Amino acid sequence: MTGAHIRSPLPSLPCSWVFLHEKAYQVRDTAIESSVMTKVKGFGVYNNRLLDVADYVTPTQGSSVFCIITKLITTENQVQSWCPESEIKYRCNIDEDCQKDTGKAGGNGVLTGRCVSFNSSLRTCEIKGWCPAEIDYIKTEPMMEVENFTIFIKNSIRFPLFNFTKGNFLPTITAEYIKKCNFDPVNNTYCPIFRVGDVVQFAHQNFSNLAHKGGVIGIKIGWMCDLDQSDDSCNPTYSFTRLDAVSQKNSVSPGYNFRYAKYYKMENGTEYRTLLKAYAIRFDVLVNGNAGKFNMIPTLINMVAAFTSVGVGTVLCDIILLNFLKGAEQYKAKKFEEVSESQIRSSVSHSNGLYRNSCSQLSVKQDEKMSSDSGAFSIGQ
Repeated sequence: MTGAHIRSPLPSLPCSWVFLHEKAYQVRDTAIESSVMTKVKGFGVYNNRLLDVADYVTPTQGSSVFCIITKLITTENQVQSWCPESEIKYRCNIDEDCQKDTGKAGGNGVLTGRCVSFNSSLRTCEIKGWCPAEIDYIKTEPMMEVENFTIFIKNSIRFPLFNFTKGNFLPTITAEYIKKCNFDPVNNTYCPIFRVGDVVQFAHQNFSNLAHKGGVIGIKIGWMCDLDQSDDSCNPTYSFTRLDAVSQKNSVSPGYNFRYAKYYKMENGTEYRTLLKAYAIRFDVLVNGNAGKFNMIPTLINMVAAFTSVGVGTVLCDIILLNFLKGAEQYKAKKFEEVSESQIRSSVSHSNGLYRNSCSQLSVKQDEKMSSDSGAFSIGQ
């Protein structure tokens, strides 16, 4: 009896990739829950004043998004009044130059339609608002000490599917280590303290440019955990990037800045304020990750899918039908054909005869073609 020869297929590359590298035998939790607390330390000198963290960090609650101010443009003692607009585009010669925009918002207040003197050589449109109007195009130098400030990050995460919690304070971190360590990707991989200058460098940015114009830096904390291993193998990885890269190439509004004010009252009850335009480096702490753990359901699903993709399903069905079912003999009779030795010899002889007959006919046809190949003939011989 002759028939198909059945053998087990070797493990294929796709199966190995799915199960070993992609861990298809695990169920994964991507709904990471995260809490981030931050703290900045350092002292700097700006406009002959010593500044501490309360002066240059906003907001003050230590959240995952915070700003370190590098440069300030200050407008002091503003009160609600009428005054000339400080932006040059509102220059004028007579009231008619300003009346077309009466009632509309100017750069620093609502335009009144009057042309007034800004200084001895310039007249601008009058506004109603906080006066004197801010002059934000003056040149100031940034506080370069920011480069040596440090950022402390405390991060806690939880994977709710597995009820697994972890923090970036590993068991090996001690109070003595915290006092002297700064993060670097080689020697202090898990130190939670980051020097500002190093973070900017890791993001492939120039600190001087950031200090002058401001910008947004992302500190990314990744948690990729295999919970089939010990808890000690689930550790954070840190990476850094410039998040507002588009604003670098924009000449209209480059960098990052914002305004805020400090309000006071005089003895007579009149309110006044100090307006500050701040250029800052904003830090966004972004947490992402996923965890995987062995589970029978995805294991079976992916095994069936992998076996089907490489044709193992047909082989397994044949093995079961030929060896383990009651109707194995009937299935075997349908799948295989029994032949005797005499039938085999007769079939071989018949095939050889057909082959020789074909060769003879081909030889005759070739001879006939050769005998009539030429159209020439002789006369008188």
